[in-house]
Amino acid sequence: MTIDPAPDLRLLLGVTIAVYVVVMYALAFAVQGRIHGTEDFLVAGRRLPLSLAWATLLATWFGAGTLLASTDEVRRAGLERAALEPFGAGFCLIIAGVFFAKPLWNMGLLTLSDFFRRRFGPRAELLSAFIMVPTYFGWVAAQFVALAGILELFFDIPLGLGILLVALVGVGYTLLGGMWSVTLTDAVQIGLVLVGLVYLGLVALGELAGGHPWLGFLRLLHETPPEMLRLIPTETARDFFGWVSLFLVGALGNIPGQDLTQRVFASRSATVARRACILAGCAYVTFGLIPVTLGLVARIAVPDSVDRAVLPALASLFLSPTGAVIFTVAVISAVLSTIDSAILSPASVLAQNVFERVNRGRIPSLTLNRLAVVVVAAASLGMAYMGETAYSLLEDAYELPLVGLFVPLTLGLYGKPRGQSPAVAAMVVGGSLWFLHYFSGWEDFLGPLAERLGVSLPVALGGTACSLLAYLIVNRSLPVTGHA
Repeated sequence: MTIDPAPDLRLLLGVTIAVYVVVMYALAFAVQGRIHGTEDFLVAGRRLPLSLAWATLLATWFGAGTLLASTDEVRRAGLERAALEPFGAGFCLIIAGVFFAKPLWNMGLLTLSDFFRRRFGPRAELLSAFIMVPTYFGWVAAQFVALAGILELFFDIPLGLGILLVALVGVGYTLLGGMWSVTLTDAVQIGLVLVGLVYLGLVALGELAGGHPWLGFLRLLHETPPEMLRLIPTETARDFFGWVSLFLVGALGNIPGQDLTQRVFASRSATVARRACILAGCAYVTFGLIPVTLGLVARIAVPDSVDRAVLPALASLFLSPTGAVIFTVAVISAVLSTIDSAILSPASVLAQNVFERVNRGRIPSLTLNRLAVVVVAAASLGMAYMGETAYSLLEDAYELPLVGLFVPLTLGLYGKPRGQSPAVAAMVVGGSLWFLHYFSGWEDFLGPLAERLGVSLPVALGGTACSLLAYLIVNRSLPVTGHA
């Protein structure tokens, strides 16, 4: 389906988007004077105050997952589909702030793979990079697909062409500005998005009850089927553990992620890093409930008429033409903010922990990082053309770091590893099990064997448990002063 606004409205929206892109590129050019080396490009010189640190975290998280993909899923299947977004992802930020931000900041790292090198060794560093970098391809692809869906919705641009256009804009902006431009524009973008969300939420609920949002909310509760309002499914053990697995994938899966830790490293102090994560997590869950609610509103307001991009469709129906344009641009800016962050994060790992191994100073570090940006964007573009839905791409991207990296990160930070073999074993076992199940299409851990035994365990939980077991067994087998 496409929305067919009046020609004047479509022209206004198109011009506004063009102006917005020009302004973003102008800002990227303007901050280039602050970039004097790799540390400035990757972690903004480690000078972010709390006001910018929490804003860039929130803006990075508040992308297609919450605004578009999860909203559409809630409209289709109810509140239980909010397990990953916003609940899982929001609690991820809070957990990171409480347990991980301060000790990681104190290590003075550029990338998370630097942690694995220092705590375990070079093999763990390289393996962590090979696990971490591909997980972002699905996340970036999810943003490409979702934003291209908006272009198709309003301008009838074919999805394939829209994906390419979005990728080109995102890559160009990321190449120019690095972490400084990402952070400065994030603060403005997330403010626009949150104001727009609150406004659209109040207007949409009011439209359900003659301009009274509270009465509209009561109507929403009354007319939504009870099963759609159920937050946690409890009919069967399979449904319950599936929900728990999805929540844990969101809550724990992105803790060993460069996008989160890069903002921790960029903070002015360990205390700022900790507070920024907690503040951003609380704000994420709070404001993330608005698009979730709007997903349910769409079932009543536009039944059987919208199959993609619920929020822009509601904005076009309920807001004034100018308001709809502003809100749509705010959504676009939020997704673009996530795109540049999601591209820069794996690119920094690829450049610093993989390319530098063979480069040995022949190519300047900044050039190497920009080359890595292009590589990550190209791989993500390929995944976007695979035809998966944005939500499944996002869900897949979260699982691999959980099963492959969470255990060695946590035990490496709080335990006493005896060499690098425990981390390597955990990564190999967890990652191999995930790939086995993903490519075999097994929905339950151990697939056919679990079915014959009558046991149902989600892949993410089973894989993480095996990763933990491998780490503990190998670590215990080594002498206290042993080396892998």
